[in-house]
Amino acid sequence: MSQKKVASFKGAQVTGITISETGRLFANFPRWRKDIPYSVVEVMEDGSVKPYPNSDWNTWSLNQKPQDNQFISVQAMWADADKLYVIETANPQFKGIIATPKVQVFDLKTNSHLKTYTLTEGSFTNNTYINDMRIDHKRDLIFLTDSGAGGIITIDLKTGISKGYLTHSKTTKAEVETLTFDNGIWKGTVNSDGIALNEEQDILYFHALSGYTLYEINIDDLLNNDTSNIKSYTTGAPDGMLLDAHNRLFLANLEENKIEYLSPDRNKTKTLAQGKKVNWADTFSIYDGYFYYTNSRINEATGDISDMEFEIYKIKLPKFKND
Repeated sequence: MSQKKVASFKGAQVTGITISETGRLFANFPRWRKDIPYSVVEVMEDGSVKPYPNSDWNTWSLNQKPQDNQFISVQAMWADADKLYVIETANPQFKGIIATPKVQVFDLKTNSHLKTYTLTEGSFTNNTYINDMRIDHKRDLIFLTDSGAGGIITIDLKTGISKGYLTHSKTTKAEVETLTFDNGIWKGTVNSDGIALNEEQDILYFHALSGYTLYEINIDDLLNNDTSNIKSYTTGAPDGMLLDAHNRLFLANLEENKIEYLSPDRNKTKTLAQGKKVNWADTFSIYDGYFYYTNSRINEATGDISDMEFEIYKIKLPKFKND
């Protein structure tokens, strides 16, 4: 499949994207380095960007104290109905949290801040790094992956109370310490990272980035910390992960520069895209028949990134048959 460039960012390492039900595209940039131009932006139709929800939220810097109304280090987002949920890791440069991690919620109709869900004591550690999220409307829960400490964190949308799960399970821990790319060996141990939710079937999928095992668990079992009936599948080492409306599960295969998908019965793995335009596919979104993804180029961004380009691409989804 051929990719079309939606936007490109020079010297700004994009990780997350999400698209609202009205087609608004948002991107985020974690504070992995000293200077970043913004944390969250809305990407306009011509590829230009504007800080979201405004410039003030995007002006925090490393020499400042954490502020409740400024982004510190945003890893990912999730657009849901008329709301935008933004993951605040509060863990700039992976040096440990400097404030309590939280999820900031914005009203997409008014572009105003609605609510803050702050993680409650006991659900996170000093090296917690919230990575991705999904929302379960049946149970009014946000599911989050913790790629720092390893584990799944839930936030109750009604009470705001958060809890940690599978924190001592191998299922949420990295399996390897290196990944192999054409440009060499990338060293890193990233725990539970990608996440996907089948709300209709009450199933949660999750995967460590540094590993080759995808896990499928019934949500009630997860909430009971019961892994006795967990299912597992062998995949490439992923980052981005997304379930579509037809139960196809899309995953990055980082080492092979691919985006793959598992068939609804999980018995087949097929390739959606591969090649030079797939460079550490980080986050996925689907809108109006197109599949969007970010190239975060993490294995390549080992030094000065000021001359590097980080892109958002989209691909016209094919007419799937019997897969």
